[in-house]
Amino acid sequence: MPPVFRFAPSPNGYLHLGHAYSALLNFDLAQQSGGRFLLRIEDIDGTRCRPEFEAAIYEDLAWLGIAWETPVRRQSEHFAAYREAIDRLQADGLIYPSFESRAEIARLVAEREARGAWPRDPDGAPLYPGTAKSLTEDERGRLMEQGAPYALRLDMAAACARAGDLHWREQGEGPAGETGDVAARPQAWGNVILARKETPTSYHLSVVIDDALQGVTEVVRGTDLFWSTSVHRLLQDLLGLPAPAYRHHRLIPDDAGNKLSKSTRATGLRELRAAGASPADIRRLIGLPPFCGGQPASPP
Repeated sequence: MPPVFRFAPSPNGYLHLGHAYSALLNFDLAQQSGGRFLLRIEDIDGTRCRPEFEAAIYEDLAWLGIAWETPVRRQSEHFAAYREAIDRLQADGLIYPSFESRAEIARLVAEREARGAWPRDPDGAPLYPGTAKSLTEDERGRLMEQGAPYALRLDMAAACARAGDLHWREQGEGPAGETGDVAARPQAWGNVILARKETPTSYHLSVVIDDALQGVTEVVRGTDLFWSTSVHRLLQDLLGLPAPAYRHHRLIPDDAGNKLSKSTRATGLRELRAAGASPADIRRLIGLPPFCGGQPASPP
């Protein structure tokens, strides 16, 4: 079976040079290996994702010379699949609802930090400090009947106890040079959110389900998502899903050395194209070699 690669942007802004690097690297590797290249639209955030941004994704990628299989998978069309996974985890006693607002969680974190250091996840966000796991079923049911907003969280301790030690195959390199067989550390993320009352999924949940349903065998993405792979490996194990090979690549920084943002107009593909840049110029700017004889040269 040929390898299957994917590029999965969110339509909550216009693509920039960092997106171009990831998309072109995936496309190049698919071309080199005789594999398949898929495009997935990760549009579960109904408040930020907009049709004009999705249309711009197709336009920018086609301009870069990237071709993808159709139909394109749009996450907003597959909430039923994510809800089914939530139901399975709930039946296994591995998720629970929490009812604190973001403001209440921030207050709880501040109270705990006033007494000493409070743990943070690999992205620097404080771990969930609440006590919702200790609520009784009656208390949870009463809050839900009252229409209280809630988030469904993974009981990380129970999930890790069930899964045991997990690893993934890293073909690229992590932030500190990690490569090869990497030990997953999902507990570093605490009781992550897997769904909310208004949205039956999250990035962590939907990405592993989509990769499995689409037969993705090679996940090529930025090093900013390196340690998120720990959560993904855990969910793959809990849901009986296959684990693809992972290859995390360098990020394209802005002039100040920071990670690019979709609000950074100077590196937006639309702005660069309007200023006269060509697809070859984009490849040069992001450090990818040109196409050779109709096929991509080996990426760095």
